Amino acid sequence: MSEKPSIVFAHGLWADGSCFSKVINLLIADGYEVISTQNLLNTVADDASAVSTSLNRAKGRAILVGHSYGGSVITAAGIDPRVSALVYICALAPEDGEPSQLDQSKYPKTPIFDHVEVVDGRIFLRQSGLKDFAGDIPEAEQRLVWAAQMAPLANLFEEPVRGAAWKSKPTYYILGSEDRTVHPDLQHFLAERMKAKTTVLSSSHVPMLSQPEVVYKVIKDAADTVQSQS
Repeated sequence: MSEKPSIVFAHGLWADGSCFSKVINLLIADGYEVISTQNLLNTVADDASAVSTSLNRAKGRAILVGHSYGGSVITAAGIDPRVSALVYICALAPEDGEPSQLDQSKYPKTPIFDHVEVVDGRIFLRQSGLKDFAGDIPEAEQRLVWAAQMAPLANLFEEPVRGAAWKSKPTYYILGSEDRTVHPDLQHFLAERMKAKTTVLSSSHVPMLSQPEVVYKVIKDAADTVQSQS
């Protein structure tokens, strides 16, 4: 069997690269090279470029894993020929040239958007929104998520996403049925549109923190399939 693919993560709003730490530890223990990209959340193009830099650091083939807005990022960055598969976690996945907001606007507004504030042109999550964002992890962990959050420029979701890697790469989707940030019905629509292998979890928006073992197993499934086909 060929060498294991590298695993490259892309985080979303109100998070940073450490949000995958529980899953990363499981993957490293299993012998995977892992890189968690730090996205600045200024433009989709810049964040996709940051993922490309991570691919330049990785060994050989890679699997991209995107959470939330990070799904838009891997949708663009995943067209790179070094990318063998995509894993979406409660994530967005626009069509080529469409902004992240377009699909969201077709579904009811989720409760999280009652708990945001704009400071210096960036959208921050208020502490009052932690239950809607990460309600199934302990309160101490919720406070850590809030303290470490990266906040997007206010117009980030209006940025067009160039490329749609999910049209040509094997795709996996982890759907949070109790998500109060990205509407579960939207997640279902995106997973079906991508013809993704879908895992439904009774989770908040952050299953990588509340159910890391299951998220690890989905990523490993993708990696095993890529490895076996090489």
